[in-house]
Amino acid sequence: MDYKELAREVKSASIMLGSAPEKLRNEALEAIAAALEEKKEAIFAENKKDLEAGSNLAKPILGRLKFDEHKLEDVTAGIRGLMELEDPSGKVLMERDLDEGLHLVRVTCPIGVIGVIFESRPDALVQISSLCIKSGNGAILKGGSEAKHTNKILFDTIYEAAVKAGLPEHFAALIEDRTAIDELITCTESIDLLIPRGSNAFVQHIMNNSDIPVMGHADGICHIYVDKEADLNKAIKLIVDSKTQYVAACNTAETLLLHKEIAKEVMERLPGAGEIEVEYIPAQSEADYREYLDYKMTVKVVEDEMEAIRHINRYGSHHTDAIITENQQAADLFQNLVDSAGVYHNASTRFADGFRYGFGAEVGISTGKMPPRGPVGLDGLVTYKYKLKGNGHIVADYASGKKSFHFKDK
Repeated sequence: MDYKELAREVKSASIMLGSAPEKLRNEALEAIAAALEEKKEAIFAENKKDLEAGSNLAKPILGRLKFDEHKLEDVTAGIRGLMELEDPSGKVLMERDLDEGLHLVRVTCPIGVIGVIFESRPDALVQISSLCIKSGNGAILKGGSEAKHTNKILFDTIYEAAVKAGLPEHFAALIEDRTAIDELITCTESIDLLIPRGSNAFVQHIMNNSDIPVMGHADGICHIYVDKEADLNKAIKLIVDSKTQYVAACNTAETLLLHKEIAKEVMERLPGAGEIEVEYIPAQSEADYREYLDYKMTVKVVEDEMEAIRHINRYGSHHTDAIITENQQAADLFQNLVDSAGVYHNASTRFADGFRYGFGAEVGISTGKMPPRGPVGLDGLVTYKYKLKGNGHIVADYASGKKSFHFKDK
């Protein structure tokens, strides 16, 4: 397959998609949700093939791979939730008269074509496709090979329903060949943004080998720091939720930092505190500060809050980190000094999610400093352009002094 030609087709279709009325895009989303519900038994059958083929995979990965009634309900609810959200494209961000009859506006618009390379989560394919449709962006999708059967039927269902509803052909494409990735990341004329989701090494490979802008995160090394003034009942509940609520997620806590004054009591109370037993591993070396995606957690005792902050900023992945304390001053210090996309006070790290932030869904989480940062929803999938309307205005008149600017914001 000529992947560069495929990317050009999606680029061409993205122009039409970006100019499609919001009503049409919402109708396509409803058609997609209905089609997924109608074909659910066929989808579950294809997912069963992937689960059987991957039966030797780790439990957390199998949990991500599974696409059942519960996940179907989640994704269809997410799609219909997107329909209720305001169109992110076409918003006027700034409006200014430069002179009489010379009017400038800054308005949001779709990015263009977004290439998303995601892990073995079939529900991610549905979320990403829906977000791109709502925001008016073309999409090129590459999912994990472990989910190839599920991804194929999900994409085919989405594509068929959307085109039937009136979206342009080639508005999206699914790539099934892993070897195509290295070719796709060179499609600078057709792909406007890459969002890789996967291991640190993989994300770094994309960043180092593509001239296309890259947005995303690698590891999800999230921390919980339990301060000496924490409510320990609250702390135990938050640790258990952050670690075990969904262990395969990137916002799962992986390192527990305990103030020396409360460390012993916390560690005595944690065993048996949750429905699933967690292995708490004392930190021995830098290698222990890692993403487990399993029921394991590194534990380190710290002298004080500043040591916890320094540790997080050095060893964390700038994803999401939390402090548990009843001291507001300590919480303020932590939230101001920890350099992460999400910094929480007395809340589970599992809240780092586009749906839970009210974004409808997310295409990924960005841990870089430049925006968008954190869970990337609809507003992170648009850029802006300047539209200038005049009446024969020329710069020469202003350069010569014949005319002068009279700036006035609307």
